[in-house]
Amino acid sequence: MALKRSTKPEPSFSMASMTDIVFLLLIFFLITSTLVNPNALRLLLPKSTNQVTAKPEVSISIKHYPEQNRFTYHIDGNPVPLAFSEIEPAVQQKLRDTDDPIISLYVDQSVPMGQVVQVMNIAKRNNYKVLLGTAPE
Repeated sequence: MALKRSTKPEPSFSMASMTDIVFLLLIFFLITSTLVNPNALRLLLPKSTNQVTAKPEVSISIKHYPEQNRFTYHIDGNPVPLAFSEIEPAVQQKLRDTDDPIISLYVDQSVPMGQVVQVMNIAKRNNYKVLLGTAPE
C-alpha cells in the first residue's frame, strides 16, 4: 500500500519580509540624518571643548556678510532671514508655553559682539536662558 503525498514542498523564498526590513532601515536613516545637522545655515562657529546637555527650544543664528556689511537673523535654521525687530515676537510665540525656556545662539565668528549682545538683551528681557553654540575643538 503506497501512500503518496498530495503536496510537494516548494523551494522558493519570499522576499517580502526582507523588503520590509530594508524599508524600515531607510526611514530610520532618513530621520536620523536630518537630526544630525539642525542648522541649515553655513556658519563658521568658534571652537570650544565644553559641551552642555541642556536642550534648547529655539535656536537663533546670526550670519555675517562682510562684503555687504550686513547681518541676517534666522530662527530654528530657517533659511529665510528675519528683521531684527521680528525676532523678539517670533521667539515669544515659540516659547510662550515653556516652563524653562532656553535659547541657543549660533553666531558667525566674524559677527561683532554688539550684535550678539542685542539678541542676549532680548533673552534677558524675557527671562530666557541662553546657550552659545560652538563647533567642537
